[in-house]
Amino acid sequence: MSIDKFLDEARAEIDRLEPEQAFAAQQDGALIVDIRPHSYRAEEGEIPGALPIERIHLEWRLDPAGSHRIPEIRPDSVVVVVCNEGYSSSLAARDLRRVGLNSATDLVGGFRGWQAAGLPTKPGGTPAIP
Repeated sequence: MSIDKFLDEARAEIDRLEPEQAFAAQQDGALIVDIRPHSYRAEEGEIPGALPIERIHLEWRLDPAGSHRIPEIRPDSVVVVVCNEGYSSSLAARDLRRVGLNSATDLVGGFRGWQAAGLPTKPGGTPAIP
């Protein structure tokens, strides 16, 4: 299977959010999770209020029934996953749904889409939640 087909299948399982929708969801209590590597966050900036959890730890920290989850996560938590351009975040959001986080979604266009929409950003470099 090609990566394009794999990505299409993942996106068929989630309701992706445009930047303005993700911002509104954040204002309503959704958790934005930034899965970009530290170097990307440091260079390009971050979304205020987003939790940096790098991809390698994502399912462990966001499994609503997991013993390693962060305290903010409940089975009904709304989580918007953000990567650089909105590709790996789609795969990550699909995987989060598979571990029981049924309201996981991702950001169309990723951080760069958020930034291009003129939404708030801040200087980056926040250490990721291990």
